[in-house]
This record gives sequence, C-alpha cells and structure tokens, in this order.
Amino acid sequence: MDVLDLADKLWRGETTVEESHPFSLIGEAQEVADGVAFVPSFANVSAFRTDDGLVLVDTGSAPLAQHVHGTLRRWDTSRLHTAVYSHGHIDHVFGVPVFEEESAAHDWPAPRVVAHEALPARFDRYILTAGYNEVINQRQFQLPDLLWPRAYRYPDQTYRDALALDVGGARFELRHCRGETDDHTYTWIPDRKVLCCGDLFIWASPNAGNPQKVQRYPREWAAGLRDMAELGAELMLPGHGVPVVGADRIRLALTETAELLEHLHDATVAMMNEGARLDDIVHTVRAPQHLLDRPYLRPVYDEPEFVVRNIWRLYGGWWDGDPAHLKPAPAKALATELAALAGGARALADRARALADAGDLRLAGHLAELAWQAAPDDDVVNAARADVYGARAEAEASTMSKGVFSWTAKESG
Repeated sequence: MDVLDLADKLWRGETTVEESHPFSLIGEAQEVADGVAFVPSFANVSAFRTDDGLVLVDTGSAPLAQHVHGTLRRWDTSRLHTAVYSHGHIDHVFGVPVFEEESAAHDWPAPRVVAHEALPARFDRYILTAGYNEVINQRQFQLPDLLWPRAYRYPDQTYRDALALDVGGARFELRHCRGETDDHTYTWIPDRKVLCCGDLFIWASPNAGNPQKVQRYPREWAAGLRDMAELGAELMLPGHGVPVVGADRIRLALTETAELLEHLHDATVAMMNEGARLDDIVHTVRAPQHLLDRPYLRPVYDEPEFVVRNIWRLYGGWWDGDPAHLKPAPAKALATELAALAGGARALADRARALADAGDLRLAGHLAELAWQAAPDDDVVNAARADVYGARAEAEASTMSKGVFSWTAKESG
C-alpha cells in the first residue's frame, strides 16, 4: 500500500473511505518527505529524523507496538529521542516501552515523552474506570476479548498552551486545542511545512459526539482547525487515515471540517436558546449534505446526530427537557405496562418486526427494546430483538452505531 497514492485516489474520488476505512490501515513505514516517515496503523505514527535521534508524534497501540518499532527500524536505526502524545487515547500512547527497552539494551539515554498538562489526569481516569472502558470499547469496536490497560507511560514533560521543542537542529511547535479531547496537541514543524494534527482530522466526520465517552468540544475544535489552516502546511499527517498533500487541499480539508462543526454547534445552540427539547433538536439539526459528501467528512466513524447530543450535554446538562424523564419509572416497569396495554410483550415484538419490514427501523428499535425489557427471557421476543437490531446494524455506516446495534443483536441472538 502506497499511502500517498491512496491519499490522492481518496481525494479524487477514485476510491472511498468506506473501502479504505481510516481505522483499518496497517502497513510499513513510508518516507513521505525528506527525513519524515509515516506508519499507517490503527493510530498512525509519524517519525522525524534529527541529528540527535528520532522524534515521534504518537507511538501506536499496545497490540501494534512491536510492528511500529520494527517497521521504523527498517527505515532508521537512530535512538528515539522524544515522543509527543497528540492526546491520551490508548491507541496513540503505548509504543514507548519497546523503544525504552531498546535504549536500555544499547545504553542510550532514555526517550523523553511530552504531552499536554491535562493528559495525566486522563490516564488517572482510565485507571479509575477501567472496567467501564473495557465494556464500552468491546461494544464500540465489536471486540469481546478487548482488555482495557491498567498501567500507562506518563509524560516526562507537559505544557499548557504552547511549547517549542528543539531537537537535533529541528524545531517542533506543540499547540494545545480542546477538540475530541481536552488534552489534544497538534505539532507544527515549520522548516519542513509538516503538520501532525492528531485526531483533529481523521478522514471522517469528526469524532465529536461519541455516545459512550466523555465530553467533546466542537466550538474550540473548529477554532483550532482554522488556526491550523493558516499555518501553510504542505503535508498533513493525521492520527487516522492517510496523509493530505498540498497546501490547497490541507486548507480546504481543515476549513470544511471546521465549517461542519460550526454549523452543528450554532444550529443546536440556537434551538436551545429558543427553549427546544433535545428530541426536537436531534430530529431537526442536520449537517450540510455537501460537506458530508466530501471524501474526508463521510460519517463512517462518528455521526453528526451524536455531535448534536454532545453539544446539548456541554451546555444543557443531562436532562433532555421531557418532564417524564426527570424522575422516570424504572424502564422495566414502563415496558411491562406498555406490553400489557398492547396485549403482551410478543405483540410489541410482532409490531417491531412489521415496522422493520416497512423500513422504520428507529421505531422498530423502540418496540423491540420495550418487548425485551418486559419479557427478557421470552425466546420469541429475543429473536425479534436480535433481528431488528441486526437490521439496524446492517443499515448503519458509522462504527459507533454498528457497534451498539450489533452488540444488542448478539445479546438477544
């Protein structure tokens, strides 16, 4: 796989992100500019030669740490001098120990790790909520055997707003931007016109609404994207997906991603200011279709609908405006009452199947779930729930929706 060739084909529409999903690319280190290597991985790794050794922006996940190390060593054998974490998600921060072992074996100075000052608190939270994160990531990625890590390589040096690192004659400018996370860093290498944007751009609609995870920050994210667009980068290396080559393409990709986030933010806040309920906002606010049609903004991972919910959570709290939801009855009690009114849980399940067959998968999902909550041990109800949510998973494009719906179908299957 030639990542630059793939990048050009994606941009031109000669292939699609559905065919080359930004989270599915794993390959060898490729020199994408003089002294710059790019490792396509579940989370990409960018490497820079300097006179004092290598600088990495992101280091990869635990399962792929040996792969990242091995392929980089086929490109360059210099010691690892510095590693920059773009943020603390576990697919980006588990490659350093392999290099540390190598440094110890060669009696080299240990690598330095640099990150934003909010990152250590993320690691602390991951340890505190390890069981929860294990469950939700098993569900999101359909990996029932996934184990959430309990130990982390914390940074040696942190910064608040900006930090310049001079390593072996090369300058790396780190800048903070709250976006997908509160600890995000993008790295600008001015002499080489290279921008490492982390997960602020991932060849997909921004991951600003993940339904199972903590707060995202769309407005500040958009501002950061516009700041990056003004840098004049000629090569952009993202945390997922393939590089973007050329100043015009980079500027367009960043500004249109910002435009998408700004539209969702402003339209949601406008309805909130009018007193609308969350349900009304979710079913009214839509992303501009011309942006979703861009090859780098397809909703193949997260979805604009989920971003709307995250904006509500940021400004409006957990209550959705429906008074019945403020202090609700237990879900099972409500389901049992509705099943009784409908003539039994199987009547709800039958109606769910009929709605699914008619193409109304959203309403079918409600009824299938109510039937299951009322009669979770009923084989007929479980079969209907499995079929309805299997159909829902099949109809979805995003990793988020597919993960939840597939998990639900298997739960009843």
